[in-house]
Amino acid sequence: MEHVELFFKSIFIDNMVFATFLGMCSYLAVSKKVSTAVGLGAAVIFVLAVTVPMNWLLDQYVLRPGALEWLGPEYADYDLSFLSFILFIATIATMVQLVEIVVEKFAPSLYTSLGIFLPLIAVNCAILGGSLFMQSRDIATFGLAFNYGISSGIGWFLAILAIAAIREKIRYSNVPAPLRGLGITFIITGLMAIGFMSFGGMLTGGNDTDEDATKKLTTPQGEVSVQDDADEPIAEVKTTNNK
Repeated sequence: MEHVELFFKSIFIDNMVFATFLGMCSYLAVSKKVSTAVGLGAAVIFVLAVTVPMNWLLDQYVLRPGALEWLGPEYADYDLSFLSFILFIATIATMVQLVEIVVEKFAPSLYTSLGIFLPLIAVNCAILGGSLFMQSRDIATFGLAFNYGISSGIGWFLAILAIAAIREKIRYSNVPAPLRGLGITFIITGLMAIGFMSFGGMLTGGNDTDEDATKKLTTPQGEVSVQDDADEPIAEVKTTNNK
């Protein structure tokens, strides 16, 4: 259940684009065509799925306070967390280079259409944000870290795919001149973000039974006393049950 909850929460509730607005540069620049958006989205899923669990291992066994205790008791007091950014970015850059080589070899047309934005995944804040969120939220296991990486990537993929499909449609619409281009894209992104906020009730709502809800409505309030320093009541407020 924990894996399922994390999976859907990362996609819909904590969506990289609509909840934290990470990766907006490539989201806006490469979302003019669905085919290009699909290619970049797939690359982001792969990079997040690999780098988040790899950086989880780095955090657990190298970076966090006491992580080096496996080397011996004399290393138990070492704290290398200040190296998180450097090591996380190094891991991300390595994986992005691997993706770039594979895409250039097997999909040269996609490689050309992505242009500079494929190598720029290495500095995409959504990719680094995935590892930093994993670290700050203290994800407990390697499996959960892998789950979080994939689901965060899928969430970003859905966001760029949705905006690319909409932008292809509005290309033939009569958009007011001042809003053409990025203007209407920002407005649509904001509206989709509001829509995604409704998913917050998937995991947090509907947990109360009818009995619990009835108790909240019928339980009478107790007496409230306000006392001074001498512990003598100076005011009392009594409330009765409102039925």
